Amino acid sequence: RALLFWALVYSYCGLCACIAGLRLLWSIGRRPGDTFRWVVRENPPACLSDPSLGTHCYVRIKDSGLRFHYVAAGERGKPLLLLLHGFPEFWYSWRHQLREFKSEYRVVALDLRGYGETDAPSHKENYELDCLITDIKDILESLGYNKCVLIGHDWGGMIAWLVAICYPEMVTKLIVVNFPHPSVFTEYILRHPSQLIKSGYYFFFQMPWFPEFMFTVNDFKVLKSLFTSQATGIGRKGCRLTAEDIEAYLYVFSQPGALTGPINHYRSIFSCLPLQHHEVIMPTLLLWGERDAFMEVEMAEMTRIYVKNHFRLTILSEASHWLQQDQPDIVNKLIWTFLKEETTRKRK
Repeated sequence: RALLFWALVYSYCGLCACIAGLRLLWSIGRRPGDTFRWVVRENPPACLSDPSLGTHCYVRIKDSGLRFHYVAAGERGKPLLLLLHGFPEFWYSWRHQLREFKSEYRVVALDLRGYGETDAPSHKENYELDCLITDIKDILESLGYNKCVLIGHDWGGMIAWLVAICYPEMVTKLIVVNFPHPSVFTEYILRHPSQLIKSGYYFFFQMPWFPEFMFTVNDFKVLKSLFTSQATGIGRKGCRLTAEDIEAYLYVFSQPGALTGPINHYRSIFSCLPLQHHEVIMPTLLLWGERDAFMEVEMAEMTRIYVKNHFRLTILSEASHWLQQDQPDIVNKLIWTFLKEETTRKRK
């Protein structure tokens, strides 16, 4: 069974590589000059230093020796609300939430290991899930907290689920955006070819250097289209990214070597799944954009069986995968309702 599993992984990896290679050849044939154009953005756009978003801070973890970058808003000493971004994102994807929740929380939007201004170890073994989970535990302690409200989107949602499972005493409430419980994901993908196809990038990323190169083609056309195209981007009823928002992403990911750390997150995933422990014991909110091009909505409802506490699922019919950027007002309102509702229940 293990042999068949790995045969599937590497066969599909090869198929994805062939498709990417054909796209590259097509691009070279049509616009050879543009294909290999890659502009490094030397100056960050003004939005990344907007004081309304908070203060840029750094913390060095003693055990790993890594320096993490984060943006913090709200007074020190208030309850901690920790935000974990997805791929290919960074702290800035939480800009709407940094502004919204700083009135009652110390809001911290982290650059995950390998992203943005956070240190990026060179070996893929440094991105195994155990390392990523320990990062969150160590950061929480370094910030002077022993518990938090934990919110994760996409890959950050995967990490948030795992932190909640492994360190339940550190998470008072869990909020995940567009990522199912990891056990649901691994079971579903093996039984539904449609989801296997949508998750093709997981397999493509197993290759060395080529995925990073494909992102740079045509001056990061893939990166731009992820957020703006009709197929995968924010929908017509969403809060579209501005030109300055796009430049913020291009500034971060156009730096030399900036894509290797983020893609390394995926390169060790198949050695870490399936999970040995599954149960989530704290109140949990799962938010889902139904027009997600990468995750099938059926996994959202299936997640319920692994949460042994209050579980709320809200599916937004007109929203994309980039939910907290797509529908920030609705998402913020749903989070506020969930946080205050649970506080009221505890008092009773």
